[in-house]
Amino acid sequence: MHEEAKPFVKWAGGKRQLLDELTKGLPDFHAYHEPFLGGGAFFFRLESENRIKKAYLCDSNRELINAYSFIRTQVFELMAELASPEYANNPVAYYKIRASNPTSKVERAARFIYLNKTAFNGLYRVNSKGGFNVPFGKYENPRILDSENLLRVHRALQKDDLYCGDFTIVLKNARRGDLVYFDPPYHPISKTSFTGYTKNSFYEKDQERLMRTYKALDSRGCYVILSNSYSEFISDLYAEFEPEVVYASRAINCKGDKRGKVRELIVRNWEPQVAQRKLVEEIVASY
Repeated sequence: MHEEAKPFVKWAGGKRQLLDELTKGLPDFHAYHEPFLGGGAFFFRLESENRIKKAYLCDSNRELINAYSFIRTQVFELMAELASPEYANNPVAYYKIRASNPTSKVERAARFIYLNKTAFNGLYRVNSKGGFNVPFGKYENPRILDSENLLRVHRALQKDDLYCGDFTIVLKNARRGDLVYFDPPYHPISKTSFTGYTKNSFYEKDQERLMRTYKALDSRGCYVILSNSYSEFISDLYAEFEPEVVYASRAINCKGDKRGKVRELIVRNWEPQVAQRKLVEEIVASY
């Protein structure tokens, strides 16, 4: 086990608060797949515990995947860019960079990280045209350049394939015995629930499409785990897998009194306490 990398961006619905629940009773697995990568907290925990042999990481947010890709291949160039005085923590610099549209990969990655660190509430939100529209955050001393963690992230990504696209790409790569983790945009439990990771929202029909993908992977013999909001709609979608209710701390909300412990659902297609026994039984049965 080595020092764990942490998410290099703050992401709505990040999973650091749920890591103990997510890692509970994990079976031994082959490759790891995460089609809604976001901040990658679960991946980084598994990687630090040397559980990752090969990983396929995907997200529909192009700027996020560009940042991951650049950290993996050219982290020192990115660190040098972020150290530039133009990435200052003040409203003039912020709105100038927010309005920019860089074409080089390093400037895009630096802009993405800078905006995430200095935007209000650390929120990544875009409008219908894909434009970043979060106001300046007024933080006293945000850690825009975290060299130590960027180097840990760089190391953690060396055995991984990165993709930008729809979550169904997992069906091309996942095999029997692989572990797949789905952390989609949560089904809204109120009219103000956040779903703006990209210019394309995630609707009920997408949740239903995800459920069909989950079941396809289950029938393929993959280990599949999913997290989502505590709602009747999601509970009904995955009723046959008996969703587990857990509690997570949530800090991203426009109203302070709405932050705190909230109920969420974890859906597994295996029983955590018997995962190892079931794996042994399957191996014996295959001979």
